[in-house]
Amino acid sequence: MRDAEEFDAFYAACAGRIVGHVYALTGNRGEAEDAVAEAFMRAWQRWRTVREADSPEAWVRRVASRVAVSSWRKTLNRVRAHRRAAPVAQSVPGLSEDHVALVRALQRLNANQRRAVVLYHLNDLSVAEVAAEMQVPVGTVKTYLARGRRAMAELLTETHPEEASHG
Repeated sequence: MRDAEEFDAFYAACAGRIVGHVYALTGNRGEAEDAVAEAFMRAWQRWRTVREADSPEAWVRRVASRVAVSSWRKTLNRVRAHRRAAPVAQSVPGLSEDHVALVRALQRLNANQRRAVVLYHLNDLSVAEVAAEMQVPVGTVKTYLARGRRAMAELLTETHPEEASHG
């Protein structure tokens, strides 16, 4: 029973942050929630090992990210085919233009840059923590962040050219 209580507390403490992370990676809240649910299920199945990890939250976040990316890759071709066959306006009620522009810009980054930017800026991890989670050197994370920020700036300026001329 103690394991279940410990796991429940762990889930309550970090599930929202992990959903936010995966949502930022995928741009789809439903997919993010599904991936996080899958990751927590896997964590529960291996809880005695996962709880001993340096960061159980990072373990779950990494698994959820992988689940989401795997799912995303599988559906990407279907989405492209759908867009070619029947273009559909992609407006979602309640989302601001800025939010949509940010998600679209994130989606245009390469996977490593997007992951580093999301971990650092949206999850408030340090560069060292991002490096540990991505299993790359700190210098590589700094490069991903610099290139990701530069690309985001260009992409967001393209999205709102009138703002660029006023800045």
